[in-house]
Amino acid sequence: METTDDWVQTLGAGPLLGIAAGAIALLLVLIIGLRVHAFLALVTVSLLTAFAAGIPPADIIDTLNEGFGSTLGSVALLVGLGVMLGRLVEVSGGAQALTDALVGKFGEERAPLALGVASLIFGFPIFFDAGLVVMLPILFTVARRVGGGVLRYGLPVAGAFSVMHIFVPPHPGPVAAGELLGADIGLVLLLGLIVAIPTWYVTSYLFGLWAGKRWVLPVHDILAGGQQAEHDEHPPRAATVVWLLLLPLVLIFLNTGLDALRAAGVVDGDATWYNVARTIGSTPIALLITVFVAIYVLGKRRGRGSAVIEKLLDSALGPVCAIILVTGAGGMFGGVLQASGIGDALADSLEGIGLPVVVAGFVIATALRIAQGSATVALITSAGLVQPVVASGDYNAVQLAAIVLALSAGSVMASHVNDSGFWLVGRFFGMDVKTTLKTWTVLETLIGLMGFGIAALVYAIA
Repeated sequence: METTDDWVQTLGAGPLLGIAAGAIALLLVLIIGLRVHAFLALVTVSLLTAFAAGIPPADIIDTLNEGFGSTLGSVALLVGLGVMLGRLVEVSGGAQALTDALVGKFGEERAPLALGVASLIFGFPIFFDAGLVVMLPILFTVARRVGGGVLRYGLPVAGAFSVMHIFVPPHPGPVAAGELLGADIGLVLLLGLIVAIPTWYVTSYLFGLWAGKRWVLPVHDILAGGQQAEHDEHPPRAATVVWLLLLPLVLIFLNTGLDALRAAGVVDGDATWYNVARTIGSTPIALLITVFVAIYVLGKRRGRGSAVIEKLLDSALGPVCAIILVTGAGGMFGGVLQASGIGDALADSLEGIGLPVVVAGFVIATALRIAQGSATVALITSAGLVQPVVASGDYNAVQLAAIVLALSAGSVMASHVNDSGFWLVGRFFGMDVKTTLKTWTVLETLIGLMGFGIAALVYAIA
C-alpha cells in the first residue's frame, strides 16, 4: 500500500492498528491528563505517529503539511467567512430579531426543535462546517435569551447538519458512493431523507435535550468579539436575516443543480458559463458574496462607516484562530493515519470476513472512520472496497441505495480526536475533550447505529 511516490508500507495490520491505538491513547493523556494545549498535542502525536509507522523521515514534514494544509484549505475559508457573516448578523441585532421571531412562533420550549428543523433545511445543500458556522449567531442568541446552556440548542443544530451531510445527496460522500456502486442518486436522496429525519429526531434532538440538561455549558462570546458588542437600536427585520442566510444556500444549490444537469447530459460541462456559474456557487465563494451583501445590508445601509465595519470584521477573526489551528492539527493527525496505511490495513483485514454486503460495508466504513477520522474518506474508500462484491451480485435499485446508506452510517461512527469536526464542534461550544467525547462522539455514534438500522431494514424488505 503506497503512501508516497516510492515508499511502500511493510508493517502488517496488527502493528499498524497498535500504533493507531497508542497514538490516540497518548493524545488523550496529553490533553486530558497533562493539560497540554490541543494544538501542541496534536502536532506532537502526529509527528511521533509518522516515525512509529515507518514513514521515511524525508517525507514526514510533507505528510504533516499536507494533512494540515488540506484541512485548513477548506475549514479556514469557511470558518473565517462564516464568522464575519455571523459578526455582522449579531452586531446589527439581526440574530436577536430572528430569535424573537422563532421563539414567538414556536415558543421557548420548542426553540431547540425550531433551530434543528431550520438546520435540516439549510443542511440540504450546504456542508456541515459551513452550515454550522452560519447558524452559530442564531443559536447563541437563542441560548442566551431562553437559557438552559448551549448544548440544548447546539447539539440538535450540529446533528442536523451532520445527518444531511452524511446521508443526503448532493453532499459528496453519498454521491460518490452511489456512483461507485451504481445506485440511482435520486433514490439515494429519497431514502436518505427517510433515514436522516427520524435519525436526527432521536439521536440529535432528543439526545441533545437530555445532554443539554446533563451538561449545562455557558454560551461563548466567540462570534460577538467579546461582551462589548453593542446592537443597533433598530435591528433589521427577521425576514431580512432569513433571506441573507438563504443567499449562500441558493448559490450552493445552484452549483449542485448545475452538476446534476451536467450528469444528466442537459448542459455542457465544458462550457465557460457553466464553470463560471459553478465557481460562483462553490461554498467559499457563496459565503464571500454573502459577506459583501451583509456588509451593505447590515452595515453601510444602516449608517455604519467603512472603518467601523472593518473593525467589526477584524474582531470576528481573532477569537476563531485557535479553533482553526486546532481543527487543522486534527486534520494533520488524520492525514498521518491515512498516509501510514493504517486505514488500508484495517480495511484489508475486514474485507474477507464473510458478512452480508450491507453489514460488511457498515463495519468496514466504521473501522476506516475510527482509524483515520474523515467521514468522506471512510465512505468513499469503503464503497470502493465493496464495489466488486456489489458488481458481482444481483441487487435491485432499493437495495443498492440501502447499501450506500449503510456505508454512510458507518462513516459517521465514533467521531473522536482524529476528526477535524470533533475539534470544530468542541471548540465552538466551549467543551473540553472529555465533554466532547461524552456528547458529540456519542451523538455521532447514535446517528451511525440508528441510520444503519433503518438502512438494513430497507435492504431486508426491498
